[in-house]
Amino acid sequence: MDFMLEEELVDLMTGCLKGDCDEARIAEIGRLLHEDGGLDAMENFFFAAGNRVAGETGRDPAHLRRLWSGIDPGWR
Repeated sequence: MDFMLEEELVDLMTGCLKGDCDEARIAEIGRLLHEDGGLDAMENFFFAAGNRVAGETGRDPAHLRRLWSGIDPGWR
């Protein structure tokens, strides 16, 4: 499941950078990750997916972190 979610998150992040964004699904993935592994899982996934997207597109998806706000008080 983790691999599939990571691939989907990379695709969604890339889509957002191109103007075709499914913010609700990105938020849902954040909630699923938190349920499964807490804040650490969220951080690890966002870091890995963000690095892949940045490497593939040359654009930083860090602004998408806001979509996971409110899931965990430690998320910044």
